[in-house]
Amino acid sequence: MGSAGIILAVNIAVASMFAASYVIVALTNRSQRAALWFGATYVIGIISPVGDFLSVFVDAPRLLEWMSYAGFLTATLSMSASFAIFHGQRPAWRRIGAIFVGGLISRVWIWGLPNDTLAYNFAYQIPLALASLQAVRSVLRVGERNAFHVALATIFGAIAASLMLKPFLAVRYGSGANLQDYSRTSYALMSQASTGFLLLAAGIVLLLIVAQRAISVTQHESETDTLSGLANRRGFDRQAQELCARAARRGQPVAVAVFDLDHFKQINDSYGHQTGDAVIASFGKLLRANAPPQAVVGRLGGEEFAMLIPEATARHAHQRAERIRLAAQSASRGDVVAATVSGGVAQRSAGETLAELLRRADQALYKAKSDGRDRICAPDVADATQDSASNVLPFARARQTATLS
Repeated sequence: MGSAGIILAVNIAVASMFAASYVIVALTNRSQRAALWFGATYVIGIISPVGDFLSVFVDAPRLLEWMSYAGFLTATLSMSASFAIFHGQRPAWRRIGAIFVGGLISRVWIWGLPNDTLAYNFAYQIPLALASLQAVRSVLRVGERNAFHVALATIFGAIAASLMLKPFLAVRYGSGANLQDYSRTSYALMSQASTGFLLLAAGIVLLLIVAQRAISVTQHESETDTLSGLANRRGFDRQAQELCARAARRGQPVAVAVFDLDHFKQINDSYGHQTGDAVIASFGKLLRANAPPQAVVGRLGGEEFAMLIPEATARHAHQRAERIRLAAQSASRGDVVAATVSGGVAQRSAGETLAELLRRADQALYKAKSDGRDRICAPDVADATQDSASNVLPFARARQTATLS
């Protein structure tokens, strides 16, 4: 076995490990089932070096040459489709299919021609390069693109460039008259080493993308309140700290509104926790629907909620909170549990911590409660009109599974 054969064996082993890694990630993490596509891609990719490797031992050149070519082409196109599926997008099946069919036609067309010409080698490599560029396109089309995605696109771009360089190397160093001769050439050593290195780099970056997604999903689940669908206290504090830090760096205002469902204990005592849970869930939905897109919204515990709004003054936050109060009040009319809401608003002062900001908003909330509930208190807004208590009863006609909306 020559040096090229050793590199082929290493490439097979590395591809097998990557395939196993993606399968393990997918099977041990339900949210990462799409990683199975990457595992399947690497299984297909193993076909190509296996075909080259077996050419030394098996006298079936036509079969092995097709295995080598079709395996690499299919795996590269499969990577494009897998990446799109992993990110919840529809693969460009028509483009992928056209490259695949074009590659097969090109391979048939050059069958039997001399291997040491530029025409032969370009016809061989161009479909593979197009497949690599299709992978670049799939990576760059992802909306949540980050540094790993850019790195992966760069690697597949380098693979495409290396494939287009190979015809010159094949002519310069000789690629052998057939697949068996190819495995003994210096060109095979250079070709397998360069492609193997780039695919190893792509596999590592891709594995990092999958791991990052798994960590993000786990973090999101650990920081989400399952009842309301909002961030829990842990998630709210982390996101709010980041938002406050960004606002401080940019010199932008930040305001917070805290809410508390009025007479919630009486709702639980009179109608049971199932109805209380429904009220919590419905108010969470209402809060999400009425919060600004960049706001951090969370359930701090029990029946208390908070909404941190970037680039907002106390007046803006008061107006937003008042809109939410009125929406809750309106939703409370009818044959449902009437759960009005009280709120407190505060604007962050220079150097003030998140805890201090929330403490001032809580103080405003307590004043709203003591003044009769169903109102928003905003001490930071000098001329804010404080709404008087409405005539909505603490809770009206109820049914056990009623909600706010």
